[in-house]
Amino acid sequence: MASSTNAPTTTKNVSGNTAKPKIPLYEAATQFRNWRFSVDGLAKLRASMNQVAVDAIRKKIEADQPGSSETVSFLTPNEEVLLVKLYLTKITQLCTMFRFPEEIEATATSYLKRFYLRNTVMDWHPKNVMLTALFLATKTCNFPISLETYTKHIPRTQPSDVLDLEFLVAQSLSFEFTVWHAHRALWGIWLDVQSLPDAPVQLQPDLYNAALGHVRASRLTDAEFIYTPSQIALAAFSMEVPEIATRWAESKNSEEHKINLTLSEEIKSLILADGKPPNVDAVREADRRLKLCKNPEKVPGSKAFLAKKAEEEREAAEKRNKKAAQVQQALNDGDPFGNDVDKPRNGLVDYDDDDDD
Repeated sequence: MASSTNAPTTTKNVSGNTAKPKIPLYEAATQFRNWRFSVDGLAKLRASMNQVAVDAIRKKIEADQPGSSETVSFLTPNEEVLLVKLYLTKITQLCTMFRFPEEIEATATSYLKRFYLRNTVMDWHPKNVMLTALFLATKTCNFPISLETYTKHIPRTQPSDVLDLEFLVAQSLSFEFTVWHAHRALWGIWLDVQSLPDAPVQLQPDLYNAALGHVRASRLTDAEFIYTPSQIALAAFSMEVPEIATRWAESKNSEEHKINLTLSEEIKSLILADGKPPNVDAVREADRRLKLCKNPEKVPGSKAFLAKKAEEEREAAEKRNKKAAQVQQALNDGDPFGNDVDKPRNGLVDYDDDDDD
């Protein structure tokens, strides 16, 4: 995992004793604790999840049609990432159409990428997950839009396409909806460099917009899982004005806090290599094979789908029958609300006490 640009600092309280180290706000966030990985750790996580999914789906295919899984070409972890990446670009298109602010686009992008660190495209196709992640982001970013208005403007989309997955997406995010974004850090750097000693009289807004373009490109990469938002922002700014970015970083260095400029070069390389839409032909091939290796329990009409549906209905019926039996038993006992209501409660006023007697 890449090291943070911030290091805990210690202070002394009024009594002269050394206080606990101050932890930067970002390091106290769930994003830092639960959604940061090393490059190798991220690759191993995806490979492990992919293998577990392949083994489970293979068994289900065999149960549906014995021997048929031998000819199935399952998706690799890289092909799964490729498909998700395509739908990351769809988020940008939809945000442009709805005129959603930058915060929603960035948040929805993070939600979609996080979802597929805990799920596979062979279970859940990215299209509807993307639509759900974007709709969820409008809520968590306090930019609400009605579900009917949202789905009405997206071809071949019904409200159920979003609602059916909303809890699953939220659960996969561990209900951790707050996201720290690089575009906010970039804005902070942009404001800060204006006060640098011997800074240019006026930095042109085009420089900021170009740097923001690099931040947006970083959303198509794994940068946010490996580096902090401030590191990504500094790298994006450095891609446009490296001299000023270096001077700004040096102005922030102190004994307790040193900025590692080497990380900026790593992030630049990552953005340049992966920060562009995926190859269309490669995506089409992966999507074609996905139709053949998708979890049969998610394919309406398949034996596995019908069996799972029947099992779910049986379990639901059992729960309803159990609940009905409990209610009937309470009615037979003559007290559907339990036996505690007639017990005297100490300390309560007896409003039935009549002083006129």
